[in-house]
Amino acid sequence: MSDTLTVDVLDPQGKKAGTADLPAEVFDAQTNIPLIHQVVVAQLAAARQGTHDTKSRGEVRGGGKKPYKQKGTGRARQGSTRAPQFAGGGVVHGPTPRDYSQRTPKKMKAAALRGALSDRARAGRVHVVSGFAPGTAPSTKSALAVLDNLSGRKNVLVVVERSDEITWKSLRNVERVHLLVADQLNTYDVLISDDVVFTQGALDAFLAGPAKGSKATATSTEAAAEEEAK
Repeated sequence: MSDTLTVDVLDPQGKKAGTADLPAEVFDAQTNIPLIHQVVVAQLAAARQGTHDTKSRGEVRGGGKKPYKQKGTGRARQGSTRAPQFAGGGVVHGPTPRDYSQRTPKKMKAAALRGALSDRARAGRVHVVSGFAPGTAPSTKSALAVLDNLSGRKNVLVVVERSDEITWKSLRNVERVHLLVADQLNTYDVLISDDVVFTQGALDAFLAGPAKGSKATATSTEAAAEEEAK
């Protein structure tokens, strides 16, 4: 396993503008499928509102009066028309508001993201561009031309910097493109996308952030300690 993967960086005209290094610890890591499954399930669960609610027989309005006398009718005894067996009655064991979120440690999320990115990178589906618009104005036509040079697949994840308004405005209305800011990159969006396209700035911002999990945290802690020692 090499220490670094290298991919070409394309400019808005589709020409090679250089190369970008993809660290093996992020883009060539082991893919742990059970871990990825657990993280994705937790992410989808956290997206559920959990506001569903049904009324029990005690919450349904009415039914305070006994519908008919206890004995002598030949029918089963009934105490309320709001019992579950009656139309308009309460619901037995129905859903009530709840929180579906699951606790997922940050290291697990980071490891799952590394595994998903590594799977895409090993398949040649991670790309880097210097930009999507040749000028200073947004251009959907130019941005789509860049994407067509990289991939003709149906679903493309484009990772941009938070300040990159040109790319955002160029691609925000394209149906097959899903835009994310570098610090919002997550396992689920990587998995449902056929290709992952980084702008050069977004890749730098992503690698400078918590992408490396505990290793990045340890490195930043050591650097801070060295600064304090000086």
